[in-house]
Amino acid sequence: MRKSDAMRIWLTRSFKPFLFLGEADEELRFRDVKKLGLYIHVPFCETICGFCPYCKCPYDREKADRYIDALLLETEMVAGRGEGRAEATSLYFGGGSPALAHGRMAEIIEAVRKRFRITEGIGVELHPREVNEEILSSLKRAGVSKISVGMQSFHEGCLSFLGRPSHDIPAMRAALEKTPFETVSIDLIFAMPGQTFETLKRDVDTAFAIGANHVALYPFIDFSFADKHAAPVAGREKKALLYRIVEYCESRGCHRTSIWTFSRDGGVYSSMTRDNFLGFGCSATSLLMDRFKINTFSVDEYIKRCESGRLPTSLTLRFTRRQRMVYYLFWTAYGTRIDPRGFETFFGVPLEKEYGFEMLLARAAGLIERKNGIYELTRRGVYYYHYFEQFYTLAYIDKMWGIMRETPFPERITL
Repeated sequence: MRKSDAMRIWLTRSFKPFLFLGEADEELRFRDVKKLGLYIHVPFCETICGFCPYCKCPYDREKADRYIDALLLETEMVAGRGEGRAEATSLYFGGGSPALAHGRMAEIIEAVRKRFRITEGIGVELHPREVNEEILSSLKRAGVSKISVGMQSFHEGCLSFLGRPSHDIPAMRAALEKTPFETVSIDLIFAMPGQTFETLKRDVDTAFAIGANHVALYPFIDFSFADKHAAPVAGREKKALLYRIVEYCESRGCHRTSIWTFSRDGGVYSSMTRDNFLGFGCSATSLLMDRFKINTFSVDEYIKRCESGRLPTSLTLRFTRRQRMVYYLFWTAYGTRIDPRGFETFFGVPLEKEYGFEMLLARAAGLIERKNGIYELTRRGVYYYHYFEQFYTLAYIDKMWGIMRETPFPERITL
């Protein structure tokens, strides 16, 4: 039995797996939920990176315009019912390279704001080549307040391994200085083959030097369906690298905002840690109180579905109550803190009543500490979250995404 399966059985108190069925709801009931996030997926890229597992395809102007038209249709199908605007904490654009659609970004944001009142800002992911005055100015005029640059590394050797080109760093710095944003986040990858602490430290220093106030350090994950494969870095080596770079970021005055992200001067960028969210676009997911649904990964099928007036849902998971609790705790812990009051507000039952024994074990093992009524992950706890997350990713996400890349509308997936 896999570790991920054993953990699922224990925490859900059931042998019932996560069962995704090829069925779709006609309506998503989101208006009464709190802390609702919004996500829009734009899958187009000028070049396809072999290491990237996300839903993507080569950029074509005509197809991109049809896709955005379909995206506007889906937004209206989901959110056009009911009166007034719903409240949403944030709107994030991911991809792909969503900034390729910067010319229509204002149109998309206006359509979303027609149905939602956004309280915490709008974020967009960019490829490093898109960090220029023209695109940054276009995004800012459209209402974007946060950007995330998928740099991955500034080191030539690491870029070569990833199949990425180097970029004009002084030009990027000048563009960011001329067009400031509330948050400038730089994505970096750690635990690549041959990467050292000194290499990673220079990446962090360079990120802050060009204007970042937020850095994300994601581990290299070798997805089975990705084109870029490498021998995994040994666990002890990865652990040492993670501990050292965390200590270094904290020594630079950074505040840890999640397992892999660090903020300085108030920078905040996170599209994942939401109690509930709606996703629009191919491969986008929606999470509500009792269900999780995912759109088709096929760009062509996504467009066809939306043009026909049907939601592009590929699979739906209907949670048991315990499954939803486990999902909630997993992604809440990603932020390194679990507030029992938030759990009780969400589920109507005390955390300790449902998982008091697990909390006790975690404290005894040195994984969490309780401070002012809140459970906080220790350094050891953060490492083991990171360790288990790799199993979760390869046992669940790798399998699901691998199937959905090949089959637009599977009948079922059991995880």
